[in-house]
Amino acid sequence: MAQLIEQVRDAFPFGVPEAELCGGKCIGCPKKLLELVDTELCDWEARLEHGETPKLGEISRLAKLCRNVYRGLKRNQLVM
Repeated sequence: MAQLIEQVRDAFPFGVPEAELCGGKCIGCPKKLLELVDTELCDWEARLEHGETPKLGEISRLAKLCRNVYRGLKRNQLVM
């Protein structure tokens, strides 16, 4: 789970200014998609710090969410 979180933090444009996220024509809302993923990642980071061990289903669910959001960001040309 920690590796997944690290990979997502590296791959997603969390540091991009809001003006760049919301400029032009959007397909979906990249800002809301990033907020959703960031909330999930922060939640899991806190849970891992408290010693919780994620189940396979929880890892799969987070990975699926991140894949879907990545596709949305790609449609908006925010990731390559």
